Amino acid sequence: MNETPAAAGRPGLGALFIVFLTAGGVSFGGGVLAYLRDYAVKGYGWLDDDDFLDALEVSETLPGLNSVNMAVIIGDRLRGIAGAAVAVIGLMLPGTIVMMTLGALWLRQSHNPGVNAFLVGVAAAAVGLLLTVTLQLGHKQFERPLDLMLIAATFIAVSVLKISLLWVLLIIGPIAVWFYRPRGGVAAAERMVHLRERLHSHRAHWRH
Repeated sequence: MNETPAAAGRPGLGALFIVFLTAGGVSFGGGVLAYLRDYAVKGYGWLDDDDFLDALEVSETLPGLNSVNMAVIIGDRLRGIAGAAVAVIGLMLPGTIVMMTLGALWLRQSHNPGVNAFLVGVAAAAVGLLLTVTLQLGHKQFERPLDLMLIAATFIAVSVLKISLLWVLLIIGPIAVWFYRPRGGVAAAERMVHLRERLHSHRAHWRH
């Protein structure tokens, strides 16, 4: 499974479906992003960490569930519209079946202390999985003081001050863009070269 992106190439629709079906089937409690990264980046090498982070950043700013947004973005990038449809179906199918089954039984067991304890444990495990992905993908951002300040400001605004996420994005987002805007000199040139390389890479994926 440890293929590089170059060696892995584009996956077939069947392989894409199986990966998202597996991620949707084992990610109890919302840790699907951790499994998607493990499969798509570390396992099959379909994406690198930058590609996965780009998809995550876009999915975080769109309405709807992050996991479904990620399925659409990754599936579309790898296999176009058909890939997006297959990825979404694969991701949602296990949860749909399980929820339809458990929903019929929930009213009978909703007051069972054992069931409630199980759900609390699953939620804790999901938080751990999401924290792992955050540290793996965002370790570079934790090394820069400006990034740390933006992260801290976002955390305080959402978790402590209980400000709506929409307002946080509308206020802190433009501030972050302003701080990281291209400036004159070598640094700006390097950023533009990197941006052009990323755009060419994305266009190549879209054409295929």
